[in-house]
Amino acid sequence: MLMYLSLAWRNIWRNKKRSAITIASIVFALVIALFTRSMQLGSFGNMIDNMVSFYTGYAQIHSSGFWEKKTLDRSFVYSDSLAGLAAGVRNVTVVTPRLESFALVSSGEQTTGAMIVGISPESEDRITGLASRVLEGRYLQQDDAGLLLAEGLAARLGAGLGDTVVLLGQGYHGITAAGKYPIAGTVRFPSPDLNSTIGYISLQEAQILYGAENRVTALVVMVAGQKRLSGAMVGLRGTYDERYEVMSWDEMLPELVQLIETKLAGGMVMLFIIYMVIGFGILGTVLMMAHERTREFGMLIAIGLERVRLSFILLMESVILSILGVVVGMGMGVPLVLYMYHNPIVLSGRMAEMMLDYGFEPIMPCAFDLTIFVNQAVIVLTIAILVAIYPIVRAFKLAPVEAMRS
Repeated sequence: MLMYLSLAWRNIWRNKKRSAITIASIVFALVIALFTRSMQLGSFGNMIDNMVSFYTGYAQIHSSGFWEKKTLDRSFVYSDSLAGLAAGVRNVTVVTPRLESFALVSSGEQTTGAMIVGISPESEDRITGLASRVLEGRYLQQDDAGLLLAEGLAARLGAGLGDTVVLLGQGYHGITAAGKYPIAGTVRFPSPDLNSTIGYISLQEAQILYGAENRVTALVVMVAGQKRLSGAMVGLRGTYDERYEVMSWDEMLPELVQLIETKLAGGMVMLFIIYMVIGFGILGTVLMMAHERTREFGMLIAIGLERVRLSFILLMESVILSILGVVVGMGMGVPLVLYMYHNPIVLSGRMAEMMLDYGFEPIMPCAFDLTIFVNQAVIVLTIAILVAIYPIVRAFKLAPVEAMRS
């Protein structure tokens, strides 16, 4: 075995230029595959993070049937112990209550519909980073009597900081919900939908406005990453009884899931094309190598080297070259992906506008995940070794006399 390994190693470096070309083709292939895949998964992860961190959280707990018919009549009584049950589930990091309902928002002669969300400011900020999105004015306090308006909604109303707006809607059990609130601040969201349709008041003020004392429509749950969501969901569903429904973000946002699946399918097609290009690129170098060594193969067979042994040596050469290419490719690809992970591409112009129209942040980040590197390394290594079967087949079919004449 060691003798064959030694022969394969020497054969590789007899023609350094040829070996360098083969290794370079594998390196290029792996770097392109790593970058493409990490960009795809990074974009999908960014879409999920946008929706999760902007509003929905990774999961929500509602009264049974609330999601099917979102009314305040299907709200439930809130208690710290009820939220504590969710907070005690493994991998759950933050739990915050909300009371959500639609209302007409009026300022002067302008009136428009909006989603008014009653929040617990401190825990809400830990999930959505809402305080960091304040454009003008200040963030809400726990017992605040003010209103936080999305920038686009404030612009539609023609209202500014310090102005008073009127909220009018339907409260708990059909009562009339009406109140006047000064604008404490405005917030900006990358999503145009959120930026023009949402307003925040403190949870206590929302309960007073809607006549829903000590009631909430949802407990919003943040989890320590998408990978831990499935385990957390099992824990949450085992914690709450049939009076409550526990829903993950993908159950609440099926349109986003369909969009990601569509893009993922398109990404896989693109990746398959890249693999095809990679395979033919490596095949070209292997064909060149096999043609240059035809006389050598014929002479080795003529002096008595068994074809099986020759094929084994050729296979080892291919494996060694492929491993070298993968190692060098990983050495170049990992720093590139890591840099792009920390410094995502910021889109501008029409592409940025298109991303904003879909409600996503206009950036193209890379995902930095060990499975990406392992999977792409294995795939490219497999392609390189499969392509290298050609010279092995050629060695088995070779006629020594004709080969030495070539």
